Amino acid sequence: MSPIFRGAQWVGGLYSVFLGAITMRRVSDKAQHQQARKPQAGARGKAALGLTLMLAVGHAGMAIAADPPRSAGKADTLGQPAPVRPAPSAVPSVRPVPSVAPSATATARPAPVSSAAASPSPAPSALASPAPAPRAPTMIVVPAPMPVAAWTVGDALSLLEAINTIDREGLIPADYQPAQLRAAIAGGPGTTLDEQASRSFDWLVEDLRDGRTPMPARVQWFAVDPDQDTMPTEQLLMRATTTHDVAGVLASLAPTYPDYAALKAALTNLRPQDVKAREAIRINMDRWRWLPRDLGRTYLIANVPEFMLRLGVNGRNIRTYKVIVGKPGKTATPQLAETVEAVVFNPTWTVPQSIVVGEGLGAKLIGSPASALRQGYKVTRLADGSIQVVQQPGDTNSLGRMKIDMPNPHAIYLHDTPGKHLFAAQVRAFSHGCLRTENALELGMTMAIVSGSLSPDEAVEAYKSLKYKRVIMKRTFPVYISYFTMGVNTQGELTSYGDIYERDAPVLDAFRRPRQLHTTQRASTEEVIKLDNPL
Repeated sequence: MSPIFRGAQWVGGLYSVFLGAITMRRVSDKAQHQQARKPQAGARGKAALGLTLMLAVGHAGMAIAADPPRSAGKADTLGQPAPVRPAPSAVPSVRPVPSVAPSATATARPAPVSSAAASPSPAPSALASPAPAPRAPTMIVVPAPMPVAAWTVGDALSLLEAINTIDREGLIPADYQPAQLRAAIAGGPGTTLDEQASRSFDWLVEDLRDGRTPMPARVQWFAVDPDQDTMPTEQLLMRATTTHDVAGVLASLAPTYPDYAALKAALTNLRPQDVKAREAIRINMDRWRWLPRDLGRTYLIANVPEFMLRLGVNGRNIRTYKVIVGKPGKTATPQLAETVEAVVFNPTWTVPQSIVVGEGLGAKLIGSPASALRQGYKVTRLADGSIQVVQQPGDTNSLGRMKIDMPNPHAIYLHDTPGKHLFAAQVRAFSHGCLRTENALELGMTMAIVSGSLSPDEAVEAYKSLKYKRVIMKRTFPVYISYFTMGVNTQGELTSYGDIYERDAPVLDAFRRPRQLHTTQRASTEEVIKLDNPL
């Protein structure tokens, strides 16, 4: 189906949105007139979404629906980064290169462990006992493989040139043993050149693709980068030595998100003596390498220090949303790469036991069911004697009227909030870890209509019903919760942001030290803290 036709389809859908919004407004006005003398606990006047919201949904929906398809070889699924074309089949075999460590002691990176998805918020009838908080994963240290291939002198000279100019990418030429490579080139083709050139190339690939910063310095970084799976070092080495395009293969590893190019341009314009400014740019360029090179066709990306969320299509920001992030300390928002599986209209909230027991809420409510009902809670004593308190849907629910469900062990998600006045603050670190999202209803409805296959009328009815409704995504979106202290703001300007969780220092320290050998660790080994309290 052509992009124009898909766009036309959405324009037709937008017309239905207008009709639905107008009809809804009339129905709402009539209902308010008939029930003007009946108390509605703050719900009066909120049965209708209004044309402004529906226009915003239509704008985002048209951008997603009418976006041109990617080039051949790219993924059709919204949530999948583009796969890498396999290397040519007629290539020499690659053998392991002898491990020669750089001057610094290698820091091990344990092998990855798959994360189990957390269950979404239950419907009001769900009374399952709360799951225990996940334990920190046990990981085994495995050194990263170091393949070797046959090198020509010409290819090795191209590699040396790339190393000598790699500071343009925010990396350090000395990390890749240029002196040793130059000596091996002088000795001509043979085993010594093959091993040294492969070693320098492999290390450069690892840092350009995965980032130079060792995993222990990436505090609370649980986002797993798939690039080493889709672009393995061995495949890149074979491609470089068989196509004789070393520079092209290395250039293909650069992150595609526009902020990376903006940071690179800013670095180029700085003088060598601007040490602090150059360091700030370097570490944020490196952070982009911790994420997938290609974020996907349609995605959500939040930047915690900026307190902003973006809905992007092929690198273009379609909508931006203010967010409230976790307070520094144990409730700091971790960095994740997850998948939006559903949106929930009128969510319930199962109150954590830290409040039910620790603050005595359960004991207060269990003896007064009528009071609990008036306050919007359903209270149940479970078989094991514990008390479960579930806040029912409504405007006063702690999750507001919309939840963007992205199951993960940390119980982090995006949601609406009744405390919308807090979005006016410049520093918005007030939550227990989840991202309270301004205009979450607009975002959720966009996703429900574009990827959940709801019609605009059905989305409006789901909202108006005040009943829990979980809409499964037929086309999933990746969502990235990132941490950049420098980036392009909503006005298109390169800006620095406050390091609210003090996570720059470990990365800066790593860049000031000699490069450490990579291992197979893919995410932080820190304790997984289940942050299920939106208050």
